Amino acid sequence: MTLGPTPAERLNRARADLRMGVPVVLAHAGQATLFAAAEGIESDRLALIRALGAPVLALTARRAETLKVAAYDGDLVRLHLPSDADRLWVRDMADPSHDLAHPMKGPFRALREGSAAAARTALMIAKSAHLLPAVLLVDLPGDGAALAQEHGLTLLDLAQTLPELAASSPFLPVADARVPIAASQAGRVHVFRPQNGGEDHYAIEIGTPDRAAPVLARLHSACFTGDVLGSLKCDCGAQLDAALRQMATEGSGVLLYLNQEGRGIGLANKMRAYSLQDQGFDTVEANHRLGFEDDERDFRIAAEILKKMGFSAVRLLTNNPAKIDMMRATGIDVTQRVALRVGKTGQNAAYLATKAAKSGHIL
Repeated sequence: MTLGPTPAERLNRARADLRMGVPVVLAHAGQATLFAAAEGIESDRLALIRALGAPVLALTARRAETLKVAAYDGDLVRLHLPSDADRLWVRDMADPSHDLAHPMKGPFRALREGSAAAARTALMIAKSAHLLPAVLLVDLPGDGAALAQEHGLTLLDLAQTLPELAASSPFLPVADARVPIAASQAGRVHVFRPQNGGEDHYAIEIGTPDRAAPVLARLHSACFTGDVLGSLKCDCGAQLDAALRQMATEGSGVLLYLNQEGRGIGLANKMRAYSLQDQGFDTVEANHRLGFEDDERDFRIAAEILKKMGFSAVRLLTNNPAKIDMMRATGIDVTQRVALRVGKTGQNAAYLATKAAKSGHIL
């Protein structure tokens, strides 16, 4: 053990750097690649990246499909950066907000040779930082350590980073306290924090559930627009209220409030998706145009917290069969699916229909 950061902590530091527009160095197999988030690139940094070599723009296959580019690397595409491409071109390649107004961004020249491992890892890190999955990369001479030290950049090792990206960080209980809420006077809020320094997640316990019996449970992903603002574009706020009321009626239950806004893409990207929906795309199509999959959430978090609280079996309040499969895959026994059909409005009818047709929700 040293005073320095672990690989997991270094990865979280890299996420923070990327969100600020600071590049990160990724060492792999005796080589190194510098990468930066495309959405926040500034002209000065773009010029410095060009001075290091021939930059490449990496996009997911979902984004490439929108741009009509063949994804030769399967799940992603690497594009040579045109010599006249400025920061606005890079931003527009990452962000589909202007796709309809400026549909022709090519011609594109895709990179086919060499390994895409560094680009793939960089895209995964950008996603996990709730940034658009688009990164600028440039290969460096040597292992990159000297350049990272000279410029104070975070240096990641690909072999150490990939397992951390795939793993779910252990969670520690931080604090809990009694919180009487509208649904129940017998409310208690528990705060859990991942060891890697990521976002906190919360458990709202109603009453004193029997740890030896299946608990009435709800996995609720944070929805600022629905839960706080009462948005009519989704049914999230209504589901939150109804789940807590049902737990109060039964006398006990636990609601996990997971900070996975917008199916795991973050609030900023969710607002980008909303903007695309205003252009006529449905919720799944909007995610794909942004470069994301239908659902980017990690429900291993929920299983970890339930186990920390002493629960091994649940009666799950959900309309999403995939949640049941994911809970069972992580060792939580789902003894019953409890339907939660509330909150349908004229404004969200099409959204709910899309969830049923494309995501398998039972509505």
